[in-house]
Amino acid sequence: MPRVRIVHWKPDEAGPLVEACQQGGIEAEFDAEAISGPAVGRAIRQNPPDAVVIDLSRLPSHGREIAVWMRSVKAVRHIPIVFVNGEAEKIEKTRQILPDAAFTTTARLRSAIAAACRRQVADPVQPPPMMERFKTRTAAQKLGIKEGATAAVVDPPRDYANVIGELPKKAALLEDPHAVQSVTLWFVHDPAGLGAGLRKMRALADKTKLWILWRKGSDKGITQNGVRQAGIDAGLVDYKICSVNGRWSGILFARKKASNQE
Repeated sequence: MPRVRIVHWKPDEAGPLVEACQQGGIEAEFDAEAISGPAVGRAIRQNPPDAVVIDLSRLPSHGREIAVWMRSVKAVRHIPIVFVNGEAEKIEKTRQILPDAAFTTTARLRSAIAAACRRQVADPVQPPPMMERFKTRTAAQKLGIKEGATAAVVDPPRDYANVIGELPKKAALLEDPHAVQSVTLWFVHDPAGLGAGLRKMRALADKTKLWILWRKGSDKGITQNGVRQAGIDAGLVDYKICSVNGRWSGILFARKKASNQE
């Protein structure tokens, strides 16, 4: 019986994938309490499955990066990768990066897993890591600010426009807007400010791409590990780290579904 690891960023929506596997005689592993990128990576490394099934209907960029990471690690590089569902545009973008992965739907998942396990890729494609692919991207692109979009900036430094740099066409930055925007850039300057604002910002994490940004080498006690741990303690999940420019870094957070009780 094949054993697969299901990667899905919304625990309450992973059930159909698990059921599709089980009905086909496939052992499916999914841990609703360990859905962050680092947690998924650890699970795959510590107990390598016969195949990894990655959902593209939610947070497809995160799913792609899990697959790219797998191809960079010798111990798990040859594990078959099966992408399931997702929008056509996201599927095509993923296929360009990982052309030798399998792509399917929930209805055809069983047969896709069986075929992927039979077809061992002798020399799997190893895409460059995210940071290398991001070298030619602008800060706005890294942060997910798209053409025509508006991004909220919260507690920004005076030179925040220079930090973000060139914006896509018709995109704009709004200081502390009343309405929720598609992207929120929260600049934190010290641990006290981070702690004081987390509850309010956590409430937005279901509705926006929430980036917490801090100055590199800050002398105020703000560090990458400190920001990540504060977010996790507040019930958030860290998904992506971004070097915005030479002076600022950021972590993209989302809210844990199980903590969505407010």
